Amino acid sequence: MRDTSSDVILARMMALHPKIIDLTLDRMWRLLEALGNPQNDLPPVIHIAGTNGKGSTQAMIRAGLEGAGRSVHAYTSPHLARFHERIRLAGTLIDEDALSAVLDECYAANDGGNITYFEITTAAALLAFARTPADYTLLEVGLGGRLDATNVIEAPAATVITPVSIDHQQFLGDTLAQIAGEKAGILKRGMPCIVGPQDDAGLEVIERQAARLGAPLSVYGEHWHVRAEAGRLVFEDEGGLLDLPMPALPGAHQVQNAGIAIATLRALGYGEDACAAATARAEWPARMQRLKTGPLVEAAGTAQLWLDGGHNPAAGEAIADLLRSLPPAPTYLICGMLNTKDIGGYLRPLADVAQSLHAVSIPGEAATLPAAETAQAARDAGLTATEASDVGAAVEEIVRTTPNARILICGSLYLAGNILRTNG
Repeated sequence: MRDTSSDVILARMMALHPKIIDLTLDRMWRLLEALGNPQNDLPPVIHIAGTNGKGSTQAMIRAGLEGAGRSVHAYTSPHLARFHERIRLAGTLIDEDALSAVLDECYAANDGGNITYFEITTAAALLAFARTPADYTLLEVGLGGRLDATNVIEAPAATVITPVSIDHQQFLGDTLAQIAGEKAGILKRGMPCIVGPQDDAGLEVIERQAARLGAPLSVYGEHWHVRAEAGRLVFEDEGGLLDLPMPALPGAHQVQNAGIAIATLRALGYGEDACAAATARAEWPARMQRLKTGPLVEAAGTAQLWLDGGHNPAAGEAIADLLRSLPPAPTYLICGMLNTKDIGGYLRPLADVAQSLHAVSIPGEAATLPAAETAQAARDAGLTATEASDVGAAVEEIVRTTPNARILICGSLYLAGNILRTNG
């Protein structure tokens, strides 16, 4: 009897295409047609692209909608500990039976054709969403936007573009304008788009695409504003001023993400209660998450243990700003990164907020940057750095000399996922 557990089916799917990333929508359209075009039967879709803040923004939009009594599907990637995290059906993570069923159905409908892992698993998510009643569907772009597997919705209720910065140049282009053009590919004719803070070069491209499609824009700094003031979040748009709780997610950058979420909720017609729920109730793991339990925490003793999955220069800036805002404590980094990332750009902002860095390789990841290369990149960025065999060994070495340390495990969502799985 064939094993139909989700892990086994996912492993089979990995072998369906020789490339991990291959941007085109042709294979996606073929499979969706074989499945009966489930993308046409979804609850109203909010489609979210951008370089930074997509996940946090989605989490806040979902918290706001759920705070208003709405049921919400949500799709995000990558997962941290288990694949099931990618698919949330009407507010609840998809269960094993439902996940295995839609994965198996998509595998059969694909009939051995070439297709990427992300494409076929995205099709499975759309199939699950189409079959489960809900009020909204939140779709987070995997990579880029224009040719991303999620970009199959003809008329979303709204599109969202979070801040765009340089990342994934090998797939999206070498300039901010090129990358913004890929993100702006999610805009649809006549459908509103909420735009977060952007550099001028990126915003110009987004505005040009919106004008071409007749897509109304709601742009940070033009149509809405957000700021922190006296321990509160203040949001202003043409509808008035909202005085809201500060985001539950830590970091000054979350003020901007909250603004994008609130602007989206306002565009959908929601009021102050939903906006307050968006800031106060959102949860999103591995975004400056304080670890409270587990064997690593026990090994750390009196030291603080934090976890973050940011991995590009903008994330490095945001983390550095947050660390500066915390009460003084000797700060140590344990860092593992993928070899596709701008490690120097990520680490340079952190050089003046950390005592030193322990470099690790990410367990089980073929694309990990070797610890020795991460350590050398850290030294080049101005950090004192050494290699460690794994995160546990690094924690032990740090607390041996600095028992009151603040330790941040950082550099990759894949490393963060490994920590969440193994730390229980």
